[in-house]
Amino acid sequence: MKKLNVSWMKWGVTALLSLVLILAVNPFGYNDLGYREVVETPTGKKYVIFENGVYLKFPGSKITTYPNVITISHRGEATGSTVEGNSILIRFNDATEAWAQTVVRFRLPDTEPDMIMLHSEYINKEYFSLKGLAPYTIECLKNSAQLMDSEQHYSGGRAQLSQFFQDQLEYGLFILDTKESFSRDTLTGEMKRIYESKIRVNKDGLKERKDSDLKKFGIHIASATIENVDYESQVDEKLKKKIEASTRESVSKQNLVTAQQEAMTAEAEGRKRLVEIEYEEKQNQTQKVVQAETQVKLAQKDKEKQKIALDAAKLEAQKIKALADAEAYAKDRIMKADGALDKKLATYKEVQEMWAQAFMHYKGDLVPQFQTGTSTKGNAGLEFMDLMSAKAAMDLSVKMKMKE
Repeated sequence: MKKLNVSWMKWGVTALLSLVLILAVNPFGYNDLGYREVVETPTGKKYVIFENGVYLKFPGSKITTYPNVITISHRGEATGSTVEGNSILIRFNDATEAWAQTVVRFRLPDTEPDMIMLHSEYINKEYFSLKGLAPYTIECLKNSAQLMDSEQHYSGGRAQLSQFFQDQLEYGLFILDTKESFSRDTLTGEMKRIYESKIRVNKDGLKERKDSDLKKFGIHIASATIENVDYESQVDEKLKKKIEASTRESVSKQNLVTAQQEAMTAEAEGRKRLVEIEYEEKQNQTQKVVQAETQVKLAQKDKEKQKIALDAAKLEAQKIKALADAEAYAKDRIMKADGALDKKLATYKEVQEMWAQAFMHYKGDLVPQFQTGTSTKGNAGLEFMDLMSAKAAMDLSVKMKMKE
């Protein structure tokens, strides 16, 4: 039992010593996500760990950690960047100055030889950022500002300045040639001398550049931004006056355009009204023409009706005349045939009625009241009646005998 306890104690001590030795030597390393580590062994060998996770290293090796992307910020405030600097003072081609704020992200090389060469020259990320990337950023921005004046920049050259800046960061600084020229100030109208910087080009038409450390080390630009440019006071004053002048010009142009538009609108409305009046007049004329034509047609119809009525009246008159002639002819024939017996009889009747009426109302004596002697005379009234009848018959020449 004692021998067993001693044996276990020996094994425990040995394991503990081994663990202490392992912890002291530490043959394991760990690379965080978004970083790479340069490993330097005691023998001078160097290699780079790009993958994230645990890896084996030779005991006593030196480990230097770099981020995959280094951010250089010149904004004058803490942003969590690798290097945080103040705004950069730049000078434009017209000698005016401004303070610019930039943020540039540099992607470190992906190959082990390039990374080892970078580490051999700059030792660590801090020294590389402060002595390599930050000064290079400032130089590229200043060189880009020399390619335009402040008026060109605030008149629409911001994108051009950003393009110059990123192009030089990626491929190297432009070599500039300065030329003297004269230009008229757009605000005051005065002539001023300008020293214009131009990019030098070779005989093949390619831009000549200064060699870039970034290109040598295989570094690429992840992003480059000029966030703000704060002009000096004289530029701001000039810009203010230019904006006011531009605003007045714009207002004048707008007023002119408005007046022209109003004139065009009035002219268009006038033409429209003329067309409407012309259309209305044509409508009235058409209506009157139609009415006149209708009246003519109605008159013609009425005339035709009158003509028809006249013709009808003529026919009716002819008819009446023909009937009258026929009736007269018939009467004449009748009268010639019977000697106008009807008329004679009618006249005879009237005469008989007249003396009959007169005789009927006679109040005297038809027979003498007193007779003397033995006269044989007849009745006087009857004789009178016979006489009147005979007279009427003689006057009318009535022949009572019918013709055979």
